[in-house]
Amino acid sequence: MIRYVLEPTDVSAIRFGISPLSELGLGLRAIRFPDAYPLQRPWRDRIDPVLPFLDLELLHALVDDRRFVADFVNPRPASPLAVLDDELAVLRLITPRRLRHDLESVHGHVPEPFRGDHDRVVRRLVDALAAAWKLCFAPYWPRMRAVMQADILHRGRVASSSGLGAAIGGLSPHVSFDGRHLDVRLRSPLARLRPVRGEGVTLVPSMFVTRASNPVDDDLPPTVMYPARGQGAMWSPAERPDAGAVRDLLGAARAGLLAALGEPASSTELAQRLGVTASAVTQHLRLLERAGLLTKARYGRSVLYYRSDLGEALVTVPGEPGR
Repeated sequence: MIRYVLEPTDVSAIRFGISPLSELGLGLRAIRFPDAYPLQRPWRDRIDPVLPFLDLELLHALVDDRRFVADFVNPRPASPLAVLDDELAVLRLITPRRLRHDLESVHGHVPEPFRGDHDRVVRRLVDALAAAWKLCFAPYWPRMRAVMQADILHRGRVASSSGLGAAIGGLSPHVSFDGRHLDVRLRSPLARLRPVRGEGVTLVPSMFVTRASNPVDDDLPPTVMYPARGQGAMWSPAERPDAGAVRDLLGAARAGLLAALGEPASSTELAQRLGVTASAVTQHLRLLERAGLLTKARYGRSVLYYRSDLGEALVTVPGEPGR
């Protein structure tokens, strides 16, 4: 377990962020150990044909057998929604000392792909990550990002209605917050104490975290990666038909529900958002699920609904970028 100790000014500096590079780094675990991430198996199956085109020798060397990942590919987001090109530009400037330190912290040694001329190694590293992003992540990033952004919006609603403690305590069963101590229960039995010291704490939702995670090096800025709500939803780009035809086909109420499920939500949330009774929402959701337009997954005490591939193909969401 690691305990982050926060002073009052630190509590006010807690923020959320999304890092494409961190998501890529965490996703490498699902590429190397797919059986450990069953919720992401549909994504893993989709990218399987392109894996032979990747520098898997180097990418696999970023992850050890415990599924620890080198810290330099898990950066703390510099903004609420960081840009991959900016993060890779920073990575290109990594020093030999930092590269060696982060790899030794994970493996106990420097793996063979990272030995030799530093500039050559860094070029190979950045090229390998850029290729993995282009082939395995970029086609699905809009959907993945939407799930993570929806998670952050949900935490904000919880914080505004029930307080910051409820929002943080709901990140994962392995995360708790009492107003001063932010505890992250890790697989390691070692207990560590880390004063925040004015550095702030960044909370990062991820599609590839099953419990909760933080940097291997406690000297790095306090960061907690946690499982994004609805991370079991599948991604599938689709051409979208006319919205009016969908309303005519499903009826206005069910078409509205399907459109609202661009982010994972429970029946209670949907009822509050749409201003209808929970029983009416539940009835429509069951019918949409029976028709194969929705999927659902349990998250804590809630059941979250999300559009299935078929439902995704039927919906036009106003303002949503094309894919």
